[in-house]
Amino acid sequence: MIEDITGLLEVWVAGWAGCRGYQTATEGRFPAALRADTSGEWEYFAADPTDQEFAALAAKTAEAGPRVLTILTNDVPRYTELAARHGLNVTSDSQTMMIVDMETQDAEDPWLSDDDLSLSTSTHRGVHYAEVRSGEALAASGRVFVVGDTAIFDKIITEPAFQRRGLGSFIMRALAAQAFEHDVQNGLLLASLDGQKLYSHLGWSTVSRVLMLSSSHDGSDLSLS
Repeated sequence: MIEDITGLLEVWVAGWAGCRGYQTATEGRFPAALRADTSGEWEYFAADPTDQEFAALAAKTAEAGPRVLTILTNDVPRYTELAARHGLNVTSDSQTMMIVDMETQDAEDPWLSDDDLSLSTSTHRGVHYAEVRSGEALAASGRVFVVGDTAIFDKIITEPAFQRRGLGSFIMRALAAQAFEHDVQNGLLLASLDGQKLYSHLGWSTVSRVLMLSSSHDGSDLSLS
């Protein structure tokens, strides 16, 4: 199991960008992604940067209101204070990065116990998709992209009308079954507050807190938006 948060972050950004078709680059030693489908601006990522590195990233972030600086850290007060010092606002501080040993995950295709629901899976440009529908209505969905030996899960969503029916767990199992088409060892994702309960139940553990910063006040959730 990898424990280097900087290394994990680089793999996660590559997989998250792969899931969404984002262009990636680097800013200094840190990864960045162009969020072409939402803000149209760059998002910078860093794990426990030094004060000097944070200052440089904060300056780049402040150049445009929609830009975001996402910090992975377990020292949230330090970076909250640094953000204030450099004129950035905390737009989200409730997400976490989580990891799992894929050997602990079910490799079999799951089955739906509810006859009115159906599963469909597909793959496009390396991204594996899973959807559960009730007739024409989308009930739950998600996607996974493999980088090296790591499966990055993204946009695990259960629609409000279909919540509390175990569909989040079902989608995760359906995606894991597709990820096992590759030689995967680890799974990575960014989890919302609600998602953390589900993933903990499925055997995932928290690696780091996630702090999102911007010169604007717009909130965001990397796991969904």
